[in-house]
Amino acid sequence: MKIKTVSSTYKSVMAMKKEERKKPLRPNPVFRTLLCVLSWPTLKKTHFRLEKIGMDRLKKKENALFLMNHSSFIDLKIASSILYPRPFNIICEADGFVGKEGLMRAIGCIPTHKFVSETVLVKDMMYAARNLKNSILLYPEASYSFDGTTPTPLPESLGKMVKLLKIPVVMIETFGAFHRDPLYNRLQLRKVDVSAKMEYLLSPDEINKMSVEDINALIAPHFSFDHYLWQKDNGIKIREDFRADGLSSVLYKCPHCLKEGDMESSGTTIKCTSCLKEWSLEEDGSLKAVEGEEYFTSIPSWSRWERREVEKEIDEGRYLVDVRVKILMERGTKAIYDIGNGRLTHSINGFRLTSDDNTLDFRRHPLDNYTVASDLYWYEKGDMISIGDTEKVFFCFPLEKCDVAAKVRMATEYIYKKVRREMKEGKIAK
Repeated sequence: MKIKTVSSTYKSVMAMKKEERKKPLRPNPVFRTLLCVLSWPTLKKTHFRLEKIGMDRLKKKENALFLMNHSSFIDLKIASSILYPRPFNIICEADGFVGKEGLMRAIGCIPTHKFVSETVLVKDMMYAARNLKNSILLYPEASYSFDGTTPTPLPESLGKMVKLLKIPVVMIETFGAFHRDPLYNRLQLRKVDVSAKMEYLLSPDEINKMSVEDINALIAPHFSFDHYLWQKDNGIKIREDFRADGLSSVLYKCPHCLKEGDMESSGTTIKCTSCLKEWSLEEDGSLKAVEGEEYFTSIPSWSRWERREVEKEIDEGRYLVDVRVKILMERGTKAIYDIGNGRLTHSINGFRLTSDDNTLDFRRHPLDNYTVASDLYWYEKGDMISIGDTEKVFFCFPLEKCDVAAKVRMATEYIYKKVRREMKEGKIAK
Protein backbone atom coordinates (compact mmCIF):
# COMPACT_ATOMS: atom_id res chain seq x y z
CA MET A 1 0.00 0.00 0.00
CA LYS A 2 1.39 3.39 -1.03
CA ILE A 3 0.49 7.00 -0.28
CA LYS A 4 0.85 10.06 -2.50
CA THR A 5 3.91 12.07 -1.44
CA VAL A 6 5.26 15.34 -2.89
CA SER A 7 8.23 17.52 -1.92
CA SER A 8 7.54 20.89 -0.34
CA THR A 9 8.56 23.11 2.56
CA TYR A 10 6.99 23.61 5.97
CA LYS A 11 6.15 27.24 5.22
CA SER A 12 4.56 26.35 1.88
CA VAL A 13 2.39 23.65 3.42
CA MET A 14 1.25 25.90 6.25
CA ALA A 15 0.40 28.61 3.70
CA MET A 16 -2.07 26.31 1.97
CA LYS A 17 -5.74 27.03 2.61
CA LYS A 18 -7.06 24.73 5.29
CA GLU A 19 -9.69 22.30 4.02
CA GLU A 20 -13.15 22.68 5.50
CA ARG A 21 -14.45 19.87 7.67
CA LYS A 22 -17.25 18.00 5.92
CA LYS A 23 -20.17 16.29 7.61
CA PRO A 24 -20.32 12.47 7.51
CA LEU A 25 -22.29 10.83 4.73
CA ARG A 26 -24.61 7.86 4.74
CA PRO A 27 -22.55 5.10 3.07
CA ASN A 28 -23.32 4.60 -0.60
CA PRO A 29 -25.21 1.26 -0.80
CA VAL A 30 -23.37 0.30 -4.00
CA PHE A 31 -19.95 0.81 -2.42
CA ARG A 32 -21.14 -0.86 0.78
CA THR A 33 -22.19 -3.92 -1.17
CA LEU A 34 -19.01 -3.90 -3.25
CA LEU A 35 -16.85 -3.71 -0.13
CA CYS A 36 -18.70 -6.70 1.31
CA VAL A 37 -18.37 -8.72 -1.90
CA LEU A 38 -14.66 -7.93 -2.27
CA SER A 39 -14.03 -8.93 1.34
CA TRP A 40 -15.42 -12.44 1.10
CA PRO A 41 -12.60 -14.08 -0.93
CA THR A 42 -10.16 -13.20 1.88
CA LEU A 43 -12.55 -14.39 4.58
CA LYS A 44 -13.20 -17.60 2.69
CA LYS A 45 -9.47 -18.19 2.36
CA THR A 46 -9.05 -17.83 6.12
CA HIS A 47 -12.05 -20.12 6.84
CA PHE A 48 -13.68 -17.24 8.67
CA ARG A 49 -16.19 -18.07 11.41
CA LEU A 50 -18.40 -15.76 13.47
CA GLU A 51 -19.81 -16.33 16.94
CA LYS A 52 -22.70 -14.12 18.06
CA ILE A 53 -23.55 -13.47 21.71
CA GLY A 54 -26.73 -11.63 22.66
CA MET A 55 -27.10 -10.12 19.20
CA ASP A 56 -30.82 -10.87 19.16
CA ARG A 57 -31.11 -7.81 21.41
CA LEU A 58 -30.12 -5.53 18.52
CA LYS A 59 -32.95 -4.81 16.14
CA LYS A 60 -32.35 -5.07 12.38
CA LYS A 61 -32.75 -1.35 11.74
CA GLU A 62 -31.36 -0.16 15.07
CA ASN A 63 -28.03 1.64 14.88
CA ALA A 64 -25.24 0.86 17.30
CA LEU A 65 -21.68 1.69 18.28
CA PHE A 66 -19.50 -1.23 17.21
CA LEU A 67 -16.19 -1.39 19.10
CA MET A 68 -13.52 -3.57 17.50
CA ASN A 69 -10.01 -4.57 18.52
CA HIS A 70 -7.42 -3.56 15.93
CA SER A 71 -5.25 -6.50 14.80
CA SER A 72 -4.44 -6.10 11.10
CA PHE A 73 -5.74 -4.90 7.74
CA ILE A 74 -8.28 -7.73 7.60
CA ASP A 75 -10.32 -5.98 10.33
CA LEU A 76 -12.26 -3.80 7.90
CA LYS A 77 -13.03 -6.79 5.66
CA ILE A 78 -14.44 -8.63 8.66
CA ALA A 79 -16.57 -5.67 9.73
CA SER A 80 -17.81 -4.98 6.19
CA SER A 81 -19.03 -8.55 5.92
CA ILE A 82 -20.56 -9.24 9.31
CA LEU A 83 -22.33 -5.86 9.55
CA TYR A 84 -23.78 -5.92 6.02
CA PRO A 85 -26.31 -4.59 5.04
CA ARG A 86 -26.38 -2.32 8.09
CA PRO A 87 -25.13 1.19 7.11
CA PHE A 88 -22.22 2.32 9.28
CA ASN A 89 -19.62 5.07 9.44
CA ILE A 90 -15.99 4.11 10.08
CA ILE A 91 -13.73 6.25 12.26
CA CYS A 92 -10.36 6.13 10.52
CA GLU A 93 -7.01 7.88 10.41
CA ALA A 94 -7.05 11.05 8.29
CA ASP A 95 -4.01 10.00 6.24
CA GLY A 96 -6.23 7.29 4.73
CA PHE A 97 -8.11 10.09 2.92
CA VAL A 98 -5.01 11.33 1.09
CA GLY A 99 -5.55 11.00 -2.65
CA LYS A 100 -8.89 9.22 -2.28
CA GLU A 101 -11.18 11.46 -0.25
CA GLY A 102 -14.23 10.88 -2.45
CA LEU A 103 -14.01 7.09 -2.15
CA MET A 104 -13.41 7.17 1.59
CA ARG A 105 -16.45 9.38 2.17
CA ALA A 106 -18.58 7.24 -0.14
CA ILE A 107 -17.96 4.14 1.98
CA GLY A 108 -18.77 6.13 5.12
CA CYS A 109 -15.37 6.98 6.61
CA ILE A 110 -14.99 9.81 9.13
CA PRO A 111 -11.42 11.18 9.41
CA THR A 112 -9.58 11.79 12.65
CA HIS A 113 -6.01 12.18 13.86
CA LYS A 114 -4.66 9.57 16.25
CA PHE A 115 -4.27 10.72 19.84
CA VAL A 116 -5.09 14.35 19.05
CA SER A 117 -8.02 15.77 20.99
CA GLU A 118 -10.68 16.69 18.42
CA THR A 119 -14.09 17.84 19.65
CA VAL A 120 -15.28 17.90 16.04
CA LEU A 121 -14.97 14.10 15.90
CA VAL A 122 -17.54 13.71 18.67
CA LYS A 123 -19.86 16.08 16.79
CA ASP A 124 -19.41 14.03 13.60
CA MET A 125 -20.21 10.80 15.43
CA MET A 126 -23.32 12.30 17.02
CA TYR A 127 -24.45 13.62 13.62
CA ALA A 128 -23.94 10.18 12.06
CA ALA A 129 -25.86 8.43 14.84
CA ARG A 130 -28.68 10.90 15.39
CA ASN A 131 -29.24 12.58 12.02
CA LEU A 132 -28.19 9.85 9.59
CA LYS A 133 -29.27 6.98 11.87
CA ASN A 134 -26.04 5.17 10.96
CA SER A 135 -24.13 2.73 13.10
CA ILE A 136 -20.52 3.62 13.92
CA LEU A 137 -17.45 1.38 13.76
CA LEU A 138 -14.72 2.50 16.15
CA TYR A 139 -11.29 1.04 16.93
CA PRO A 140 -10.76 2.70 20.34
CA GLU A 141 -7.15 1.52 20.61
CA ALA A 142 -6.50 3.46 17.37
CA SER A 143 -3.26 1.51 16.78
CA TYR A 144 -2.15 -2.05 16.15
CA SER A 145 -0.46 -4.01 18.91
CA PHE A 146 3.28 -4.38 18.32
CA ASP A 147 3.82 -7.48 20.44
CA GLY A 148 0.41 -9.17 20.24
CA THR A 149 -0.49 -8.44 23.84
CA THR A 150 0.11 -4.91 25.07
CA PRO A 151 -2.78 -2.81 23.78
CA THR A 152 -2.70 0.93 23.26
CA PRO A 153 -4.44 2.46 26.30
CA LEU A 154 -8.12 3.13 25.75
CA PRO A 155 -9.07 6.83 25.83
CA GLU A 156 -10.66 7.88 29.12
CA SER A 157 -13.25 9.74 27.05
CA LEU A 158 -14.66 6.47 25.64
CA GLY A 159 -17.29 6.11 28.36
CA LYS A 160 -18.32 9.73 27.93
CA MET A 161 -18.71 9.18 24.19
CA VAL A 162 -20.92 6.15 24.82
CA LYS A 163 -23.11 8.27 27.11
CA LEU A 164 -23.41 11.02 24.49
CA LEU A 165 -24.32 8.70 21.60
CA LYS A 166 -27.07 6.90 23.54
CA ILE A 167 -27.08 3.90 21.20
CA PRO A 168 -26.35 0.21 21.91
CA VAL A 169 -22.72 -0.87 22.25
CA VAL A 170 -21.51 -4.05 20.53
CA MET A 171 -18.03 -5.58 20.79
CA ILE A 172 -16.27 -7.31 17.87
CA GLU A 173 -13.21 -9.32 18.88
CA THR A 174 -11.03 -11.08 16.33
CA PHE A 175 -8.91 -14.22 16.68
CA GLY A 176 -6.10 -15.19 14.32
CA ALA A 177 -6.07 -11.80 12.57
CA PHE A 178 -2.89 -10.73 14.38
CA HIS A 179 -1.04 -13.96 13.60
CA ARG A 180 -2.09 -13.81 9.96
CA ASP A 181 -0.57 -10.35 9.52
CA PRO A 182 1.37 -8.97 12.52
CA LEU A 183 2.46 -5.39 11.98
CA TYR A 184 6.17 -6.13 12.39
CA ASN A 185 6.17 -8.78 9.63
CA ARG A 186 6.12 -6.19 6.81
CA LEU A 187 2.70 -7.07 5.31
CA GLN A 188 3.67 -10.70 4.65
CA LEU A 189 0.58 -12.86 5.10
CA ARG A 190 0.67 -16.16 6.99
CA LYS A 191 -1.69 -19.11 6.56
CA VAL A 192 -3.83 -18.71 9.67
CA ASP A 193 -7.57 -19.19 10.10
CA VAL A 194 -9.47 -16.14 11.35
CA SER A 195 -12.61 -15.91 13.45
CA ALA A 196 -14.53 -13.26 15.35
CA LYS A 197 -16.92 -12.90 18.27
CA MET A 198 -19.66 -10.25 18.15
CA GLU A 199 -21.24 -9.56 21.54
CA TYR A 200 -23.98 -7.15 22.59
CA LEU A 201 -22.59 -5.23 25.58
CA LEU A 202 -24.90 -2.38 26.51
CA SER A 203 -28.41 -1.16 25.74
CA PRO A 204 -29.37 2.54 25.85
CA ASP A 205 -31.25 1.95 29.12
CA GLU A 206 -28.22 0.29 30.69
CA ILE A 207 -25.95 3.11 29.47
CA ASN A 208 -28.28 5.70 31.00
CA LYS A 209 -28.02 4.05 34.43
CA MET A 210 -24.23 3.74 34.42
CA SER A 211 -21.47 6.25 35.16
CA VAL A 212 -18.71 7.01 32.68
CA GLU A 213 -16.26 5.17 34.94
CA ASP A 214 -18.48 2.09 35.10
CA ILE A 215 -18.81 2.02 31.31
CA ASN A 216 -15.04 2.24 30.87
CA ALA A 217 -14.56 -0.53 33.43
CA LEU A 218 -17.02 -2.79 31.58
CA ILE A 219 -15.43 -2.21 28.16
CA ALA A 220 -11.75 -2.42 29.18
CA PRO A 221 -11.54 -6.21 29.74
CA HIS A 222 -12.68 -6.79 26.16
CA PHE A 223 -9.46 -5.11 25.01
CA SER A 224 -7.20 -7.20 27.22
CA PHE A 225 -5.60 -9.96 25.18
CA ASP A 226 -2.56 -12.15 24.61
CA HIS A 227 -2.51 -13.41 21.04
CA TYR A 228 0.48 -15.66 21.70
CA LEU A 229 -1.29 -17.35 24.61
CA TRP A 230 -4.27 -17.85 22.29
CA GLN A 231 -1.92 -19.38 19.71
CA LYS A 232 -0.50 -21.80 22.28
CA ASP A 233 -3.92 -22.74 23.68
CA ASN A 234 -5.23 -23.48 20.18
CA GLY A 235 -2.14 -25.29 18.89
CA ILE A 236 -1.64 -22.84 16.01
CA LYS A 237 1.57 -23.34 14.01
CA ILE A 238 3.14 -20.55 11.92
CA ARG A 239 5.33 -22.41 9.45
CA GLU A 240 6.31 -19.58 7.10
CA ASP A 241 10.06 -19.12 6.83
CA PHE A 242 9.73 -15.32 7.08
CA ARG A 243 7.91 -15.27 10.42
CA ALA A 244 10.67 -13.31 12.22
CA ASP A 245 11.17 -10.69 9.48
CA GLY A 246 11.00 -7.22 11.05
CA LEU A 247 10.75 -8.51 14.63
CA SER A 248 13.72 -6.35 15.66
CA SER A 249 11.43 -3.30 15.40
CA VAL A 250 9.62 -4.68 18.47
CA LEU A 251 12.42 -6.57 20.26
CA TYR A 252 14.96 -3.78 19.90
CA LYS A 253 17.00 -4.33 23.07
CA CYS A 254 19.28 -7.29 23.66
CA PRO A 255 18.70 -8.90 27.09
CA HIS A 256 22.22 -10.36 27.01
CA CYS A 257 24.43 -7.31 26.38
CA LEU A 258 21.71 -4.65 26.91
CA LYS A 259 22.56 -2.85 23.67
CA GLU A 260 19.70 -1.10 21.82
CA GLY A 261 19.29 -0.80 18.07
CA ASP A 262 21.72 -3.61 17.27
CA MET A 263 19.08 -6.30 16.85
CA GLU A 264 18.52 -7.79 13.40
CA SER A 265 15.79 -10.20 12.36
CA SER A 266 15.13 -12.18 9.23
CA GLY A 267 13.75 -15.56 8.29
CA THR A 268 13.04 -17.35 11.55
CA THR A 269 15.76 -15.79 13.73
CA ILE A 270 16.50 -12.61 15.65
CA LYS A 271 20.03 -11.82 16.77
CA CYS A 272 22.15 -9.09 18.33
CA THR A 273 24.90 -7.90 16.01
CA SER A 274 26.84 -6.59 19.01
CA CYS A 275 27.18 -9.74 21.16
CA LEU A 276 25.98 -12.23 18.49
CA LYS A 277 23.38 -13.75 20.82
CA GLU A 278 20.68 -15.39 18.69
CA TRP A 279 17.13 -16.70 19.11
CA SER A 280 14.82 -18.72 16.90
CA LEU A 281 11.11 -17.89 16.57
CA GLU A 282 9.47 -21.30 16.70
CA GLU A 283 6.35 -22.40 14.84
CA ASP A 284 4.29 -22.28 18.05
CA GLY A 285 5.24 -18.62 18.66
CA SER A 286 7.84 -19.31 21.36
CA LEU A 287 11.43 -18.04 21.36
CA LYS A 288 14.35 -20.40 21.75
CA ALA A 289 17.96 -19.36 22.27
CA VAL A 290 20.30 -20.91 19.70
CA GLU A 291 22.73 -21.49 22.56
CA GLY A 292 23.25 -20.32 26.12
CA GLU A 293 20.72 -18.62 28.41
CA GLU A 294 17.16 -18.30 27.12
CA TYR A 295 16.25 -15.01 28.88
CA PHE A 296 12.77 -14.95 27.36
CA THR A 297 10.63 -17.66 25.82
CA SER A 298 8.03 -15.41 24.16
CA ILE A 299 7.74 -12.11 22.33
CA PRO A 300 5.37 -10.62 24.96
CA SER A 301 7.71 -11.44 27.88
CA TRP A 302 10.65 -9.81 26.07
CA SER A 303 8.51 -6.78 25.25
CA ARG A 304 7.29 -6.44 28.86
CA TRP A 305 10.92 -6.44 30.01
CA GLU A 306 11.70 -3.66 27.53
CA ARG A 307 8.78 -1.66 28.95
CA ARG A 308 10.17 -2.05 32.48
CA GLU A 309 13.61 -0.97 31.23
CA VAL A 310 12.10 2.17 29.66
CA GLU A 311 10.22 2.99 32.86
CA LYS A 312 13.44 2.57 34.86
CA GLU A 313 15.24 5.00 32.52
CA ILE A 314 12.48 7.56 32.99
CA ASP A 315 12.37 7.20 36.80
CA GLU A 316 16.16 7.55 37.01
CA GLY A 317 16.18 10.61 34.75
CA ARG A 318 18.18 8.88 32.00
CA TYR A 319 15.54 8.59 29.29
CA LEU A 320 16.19 10.54 26.09
CA VAL A 321 15.52 9.76 22.44
CA ASP A 322 17.36 12.17 20.15
CA VAL A 323 17.38 11.10 16.52
CA ARG A 324 17.78 12.53 13.04
CA VAL A 325 14.58 12.07 11.03
CA LYS A 326 13.02 12.56 7.62
CA ILE A 327 9.86 14.63 8.12
CA LEU A 328 6.66 14.06 6.19
CA MET A 329 3.66 16.26 6.90
CA GLU A 330 -0.10 15.88 6.49
CA ARG A 331 -2.37 18.88 6.21
CA GLY A 332 -5.45 18.05 4.19
CA THR A 333 -6.27 15.28 1.76
CA LYS A 334 -4.33 16.25 -1.37
CA ALA A 335 -0.97 14.67 -0.49
CA ILE A 336 1.60 13.89 2.16
CA TYR A 337 4.39 16.46 1.98
CA ASP A 338 8.09 15.70 2.32
CA ILE A 339 9.44 18.82 4.05
CA GLY A 340 13.02 17.64 4.49
CA ASN A 341 15.06 16.40 7.42
CA GLY A 342 15.29 17.43 11.04
CA ARG A 343 15.62 16.18 14.59
CA LEU A 344 13.11 14.55 16.93
CA THR A 345 13.72 14.49 20.67
CA HIS A 346 11.61 12.89 23.37
CA SER A 347 12.13 13.16 27.12
CA ILE A 348 10.23 13.64 30.38
CA ASN A 349 9.51 17.13 29.02
CA GLY A 350 7.64 15.82 25.99
CA PHE A 351 8.33 15.95 22.25
CA ARG A 352 10.27 18.48 20.21
CA LEU A 353 10.60 18.37 16.42
CA THR A 354 12.87 20.80 14.57
CA SER A 355 13.78 21.07 10.90
CA ASP A 356 17.26 21.53 9.46
CA ASP A 357 16.23 24.82 7.83
CA ASN A 358 15.03 26.20 11.20
CA THR A 359 11.51 26.91 9.93
CA LEU A 360 9.91 24.28 12.16
CA ASP A 361 10.04 24.03 15.94
CA PHE A 362 7.08 21.95 17.12
CA ARG A 363 6.58 20.85 20.73
CA ARG A 364 4.15 18.64 22.63
CA HIS A 365 3.75 18.72 26.41
CA PRO A 366 3.86 15.33 28.19
CA LEU A 367 0.14 15.60 28.98
CA ASP A 368 -0.76 16.29 25.34
CA ASN A 369 -0.35 12.58 24.50
CA TYR A 370 -1.47 9.61 26.63
CA THR A 371 0.23 7.54 23.93
CA VAL A 372 1.78 8.27 20.55
CA ALA A 373 1.00 7.25 16.98
CA SER A 374 4.03 5.14 16.15
CA ASP A 375 3.84 2.62 13.35
CA LEU A 376 5.95 -0.05 11.69
CA TYR A 377 6.55 -0.12 7.93
CA TRP A 378 4.10 2.78 7.51
CA TYR A 379 2.81 2.81 3.90
CA GLU A 380 5.88 0.67 3.10
CA LYS A 381 8.16 3.64 3.88
CA GLY A 382 9.55 2.48 7.22
CA ASP A 383 9.06 2.67 10.97
CA MET A 384 7.56 5.98 12.00
CA ILE A 385 6.63 8.21 14.94
CA SER A 386 3.84 10.72 14.43
CA ILE A 387 3.05 13.84 16.46
CA GLY A 388 0.79 16.77 15.67
CA ASP A 389 -2.23 18.85 16.57
CA THR A 390 -5.56 19.76 14.99
CA GLU A 391 -3.80 21.92 12.36
CA LYS A 392 -1.06 19.58 11.15
CA VAL A 393 0.50 16.17 11.66
CA PHE A 394 4.14 15.15 11.24
CA PHE A 395 5.44 11.68 10.37
CA CYS A 396 9.04 11.18 11.50
CA PHE A 397 11.24 8.45 10.02
CA PRO A 398 14.61 7.81 11.73
CA LEU A 399 17.52 8.28 9.32
CA GLU A 400 19.76 5.98 11.34
CA LYS A 401 19.17 2.42 12.50
CA CYS A 402 17.79 2.76 16.00
CA ASP A 403 14.39 1.00 16.16
CA VAL A 404 12.79 3.62 18.43
CA ALA A 405 9.11 3.40 17.39
CA ALA A 406 8.20 0.82 20.05
CA LYS A 407 10.35 2.43 22.74
CA VAL A 408 8.89 5.90 22.21
CA ARG A 409 5.33 4.55 22.39
CA MET A 410 6.02 2.82 25.71
CA ALA A 411 7.85 5.87 27.07
CA THR A 412 5.05 8.25 26.08
CA GLU A 413 2.47 6.18 27.94
CA TYR A 414 4.56 6.01 31.12
CA ILE A 415 5.59 9.69 31.04
CA TYR A 416 1.93 10.71 30.70
CA LYS A 417 0.94 8.67 33.76
CA LYS A 418 4.00 9.79 35.76
CA VAL A 419 3.62 13.52 35.05
CA ARG A 420 -0.12 13.39 35.65
CA ARG A 421 0.36 11.60 38.98
CA GLU A 422 3.09 13.96 40.14
CA MET A 423 0.98 16.99 39.26
CA LYS A 424 -1.89 15.64 41.34
CA GLU A 425 0.51 15.01 44.22
CA GLY A 426 1.88 18.55 43.92
CA LYS A 427 5.40 17.33 43.16
CA ILE A 428 5.55 19.37 39.95
CA ALA A 429 3.73 22.54 38.92
CA LYS A 430 0.73 22.37 36.61
